[in-house]
Amino acid sequence: MITTYTSYTQISRNLPSSLARVAEKPDVARETEYYLANVGKIKSVDDFMADSRIYNYALKAHGLEDMAYAKAFIRKVLTEGIASSDAFARNLSDNRYSALAETFNFEAFGAATTSFDKAQKVVVQKFERQTLEEEVGAENPGVRLALYFERMAPSIKSGMEVLADDALAEVVRTVLQLPDEIAALDIDRQAAFIAESINIEDFQDPAKVSKFLERFSALWEVENSTHTDSTLSLFSPSSQGISTDLLISINTLKLGGK
Repeated sequence: MITTYTSYTQISRNLPSSLARVAEKPDVARETEYYLANVGKIKSVDDFMADSRIYNYALKAHGLEDMAYAKAFIRKVLTEGIASSDAFARNLSDNRYSALAETFNFEAFGAATTSFDKAQKVVVQKFERQTLEEEVGAENPGVRLALYFERMAPSIKSGMEVLADDALAEVVRTVLQLPDEIAALDIDRQAAFIAESINIEDFQDPAKVSKFLERFSALWEVENSTHTDSTLSLFSPSSQGISTDLLISINTLKLGGK
C-alpha cells in the first residue's frame, strides 16, 4: 500500500495538475461556473445569504462547510467585518471566520465587495484546494492533514495558533509524540511547550516544512495502521472563544438568516 508520505509528496509536487483534475470534475465545474457567473451580482450580506449556491460555495472554500446551517452566526461574522478589534470574527480563535469576513468585507466595501479578485478567482482556488484535500482525505486522513498543514504553515505565528486549529494541533502533537493527557494542561502552558519544542519560524521554509511532514507521516503510519473517519472532526469549524450557549443563541436570533 502506498505510504502517507509518498501519497502526500506525489500530490504536493504535482499540485497544479492535481487541482486541474479536481476543477474538471463535473460537479466542481458546474458549481464553479455558477459561482463566477453570479457572485458579481451579490451586493450585500443579504444577497450573499439569499443565494444558497453562492453561500455554500464560499463557505466550503473557507473550510466552513459544516457551519452552513448556522446562518445567523455567519451573518454576524459578515455584518461586523474585521475593521474593529471588537468585531465578532476577530474574537473567535478559529481564524477561518476572519478569512471569510476579509474575503466578503461588505462592512468596508459595500456593493463593490464581490468585484475584487479575492471574492472571485481566489475563492475558486480555495474551493478547488479544499475539494482536493477532502478527496484525498477520504482515502487517507493523514494525507489530508499533511496537505492542510503545508497550506497553513506560513500563516502559523505561535503555539497558540496551532492549538486554535485542531488539525494543525494533531500534526504537531503527532510529531512531538505528545500524550493525550497534555490536553488537560492549562492552554497557555500547552502553547508555551509547543513554542519551546519546535521553531515556529521554520514553518516559513518549505524545505523544513517538508521534513516536518515527513516525520509526521512516518509517525502517523505507526499510530494509525487502520484509518478511521474520526480524523474528519479535526477539520470541523471551531467556535472556540465563545460558549456553546452563545453559539446556539446567536444562531436562533431573528436576523433574517434563513
